[in-house]
Amino acid sequence: MTKPIILNAAELPEWTHAELRALFNVLDLPGEPGAAKAFLKEHGSKVRGIALRKTKIDAAFLDMLPALEIISSYSAGLDNVDIGATRARGIRIENTSHILAEDVSNAAVGLALALTRDFVNADAYVRSGQWPVQGHYRLGRSISRMRVGIVGLGTIGSAIAHRLLAFGSKLAYFGPNRKPVDMPYYDDVTRLARDCDMLILTCPLSRATHHLVDASVIDALGPDGFLVNIARGPVVDEQALVAALASDRLAGAALDVFEHEPHVPDALMRDRRLVLTPHIGSGTEETRRAMAENVVDALAGYFGIERVRTKAGMDAKSDESRRCTRNSRCSEPAM
Repeated sequence: MTKPIILNAAELPEWTHAELRALFNVLDLPGEPGAAKAFLKEHGSKVRGIALRKTKIDAAFLDMLPALEIISSYSAGLDNVDIGATRARGIRIENTSHILAEDVSNAAVGLALALTRDFVNADAYVRSGQWPVQGHYRLGRSISRMRVGIVGLGTIGSAIAHRLLAFGSKLAYFGPNRKPVDMPYYDDVTRLARDCDMLILTCPLSRATHHLVDASVIDALGPDGFLVNIARGPVVDEQALVAALASDRLAGAALDVFEHEPHVPDALMRDRRLVLTPHIGSGTEETRRAMAENVVDALAGYFGIERVRTKAGMDAKSDESRRCTRNSRCSEPAM
């Protein structure tokens, strides 16, 4: 049987590319925009599936792929995909939000604790020798007694809520629609901020959520409020955040994502009230491996292809895991 033709538009682990090639006829999208357009004009009519990561998929891109049936994305966020144009063409979209939800929600709670208990600065306090000289460290805030607002109660937001309930936090949420959950719902994010001590952002980036957290929302949180962002950087108006911190209108923030990452404003990097991480919410060996597996599984399942994991592929994944363990980190780009 002829293998379906798919377009590889993603930087993925090498073993993933090998497994895709074992199951499909794979066309690699050139990285340079002009070359990519010429390539699609020549080959696009044959493409039935896409392995995606960060490549922008808009209506013009889709016009060059008239036979496209499915997009399998390595990412949870789909802000690089024109969802309306894709759905209008009846194209199926698969992403990995169900796979990375656990580790991203763990990261969100970890950031919230680091922020409210000031763990980063407390670590520096001990290492610099100040403890014997200055005595007891300043008190933090208890997340167990906090009113926490979750902005976006999807798969990740729900996983965060599950964890925070175990801590004893009082929860509420904002989103475009009410969910069947026993939790107060707000249809206005500013009102939610006004009634909470902390906002945790988990919503997707879209036109509706770009700069959703602006100066008015930050002011509603107030000088004792905290902000945690593990969604996408542009959900927060970064300049409004910088201005609020400069005038002490916010207690602090924990940010895993930034508006123009990997570039972070100096004002944020210098501010000790912030906890900053380099977009590592899903950054564990286990989750990144499962995300890559899902790219292949979604395509294979859609086309009815039985996937047999090859020994070479399993060996490559094992080698990658051991290498990451030895080096204490992987070279995997952030999601």
